[in-house]
Amino acid sequence: MKTKIITIEGIDGSGKTVQYGLLSKALEERGFTVAQRSYPVYDSYFGGQVGRYLSAADGDRATDVDQRSMALWFAMDRFMDLRDFVDGEADFLLLNRYVLSNAVYQSIRDRDLGKPDIVDWVFDLEYNVLGLPRPDLNLFFDVEPERAGINVDNKGFRSYVGKGKDVYESSKPMQQRAREKYTEIANRYSDTVIVTCGKGKAMLPPEEIAEKVIRILIERGILES
Repeated sequence: MKTKIITIEGIDGSGKTVQYGLLSKALEERGFTVAQRSYPVYDSYFGGQVGRYLSAADGDRATDVDQRSMALWFAMDRFMDLRDFVDGEADFLLLNRYVLSNAVYQSIRDRDLGKPDIVDWVFDLEYNVLGLPRPDLNLFFDVEPERAGINVDNKGFRSYVGKGKDVYESSKPMQQRAREKYTEIANRYSDTVIVTCGKGKAMLPPEEIAEKVIRILIERGILES
């Protein structure tokens, strides 16, 4: 890969979009070209259906769809969107949610408790079967679920769900399990790193978190000091 791919991951309300913007700015200030994509793409065919499941707009809730079927909707959204990706066209590609989100969230829903998780199945589907590009690094922004829930409440209007929470965001136990699954995966796979974003239940300033990210990229050899 000529383009370095970095994903921004975390539970809902963990400040991903803010860090997505700050990292893009920091890379551009270092002279790099940066492309950005954010998932799901709610105005696309597959992403639009994901949005309807998440908002229960048609009466069908994402939490009631079997896990592999739900994972396929998310995966196809990325597959279609990345058809025009050209390796080397930009120095960096930043992805606000990617394959790791799919692997985590389709493994920790209430209806799937007690079942084997499908993390490796999702990785195989998206990377090997669909051929999506593998990231150089997944950044998991770790935030206390209680704090993250407050952040979600402050998001305001969003096209796919209005001013409320989607069916994943509204489940506190699910958000806690998602945090635990992200941590588990970070401990299993070397391409995923935990970025601690809080001190107790308080969030660190966004700029301080962004500085941590740059240090991680230097430590990983993705950036030079």
